[in-house]
Amino acid sequence: MKNTISKEKISMRDGFAKKLLQLSIDDEKVYVLDGDLATSTKTDIVANNNPRKFLQTGIAEQNMMSVAAGLATTGLQPWAATFAAFLSKRAIDQIQVQIAQPKLDVKMIGAYSGLLTGLTGKTHQALEDIAIFRSLANMVVLAPADSIEVEKAMEAAHQYKGPVYIRLARDNYPVIFSQDYKFQIGKAISLKEGNDITIISTGTETSRSLEAAEILEEEGISTAVLHMPSIKPIDKEAIVKAAEKTGVIVTAEEHSIYGGLGSAVAEVLVEEKPVPMLRVGVKDRNSESGPNDEMLEKYEISTNYIIKAVKEALKKKK
Repeated sequence: MKNTISKEKISMRDGFAKKLLQLSIDDEKVYVLDGDLATSTKTDIVANNNPRKFLQTGIAEQNMMSVAAGLATTGLQPWAATFAAFLSKRAIDQIQVQIAQPKLDVKMIGAYSGLLTGLTGKTHQALEDIAIFRSLANMVVLAPADSIEVEKAMEAAHQYKGPVYIRLARDNYPVIFSQDYKFQIGKAISLKEGNDITIISTGTETSRSLEAAEILEEEGISTAVLHMPSIKPIDKEAIVKAAEKTGVIVTAEEHSIYGGLGSAVAEVLVEEKPVPMLRVGVKDRNSESGPNDEMLEKYEISTNYIIKAVKEALKKKK
């Protein structure tokens, strides 16, 4: 599968909202819970068009997740949405004890993940959410790359019986996938073939990785891009195959380098196919607000830093 970066950019929130409304209409069991952020997460589309299925729980994320757990025990399928920072840190005890441990059918939407959260401030940014949710038993963790994949991931989550965390970004991102794309929990997608090195990316960092690969190709570096939307369960077979083919890996994520995609890939490689590897992600630093391009550069996750990591990793190739 070869994908190029589209000039068209669509917000993940818009794809999420459209699919959520459809699910709430088509499935009597689907209910939507909001933590007083409906205009930001776009769950207000359900409040406005299918209000019977919309539950406003207020600025009380811990209680919202307890309500979600209660609804799930009655056979309903609650979809709870708020900022990723609040889900992963403020409400994590309720999520672990009341949802993950009993493996309840609750879908959790972490909006405004990563660094680029529209000048909301560092308290509203989430660079640890993948690490936190990945550590919970029974939890599925997904990080789509564009609006179409968001919808496809939601369809898969809707069919899956158990807790699912879906990580969304705020801003517009290039359209990568077509409408006939088939999303599978636990499966990676090869977006670009290459022989010299493989970039394994997730979420928002995938469009930047594709851009980096195109630039590297012009410099004579044959770069594969393997998109990993399912971080847990992770596609071990695809990771090992990439390591065997190119012999060196770079991971890229808009998340801390600790506990996220880079850690998950490293765990697979060290057990199955040890090869040189570098991680592109936010180092051991606290974040701040700022213009998008400046934030990407300062926290070393821009296209430029992916290119830099690829060239450094190639020096380690055996």
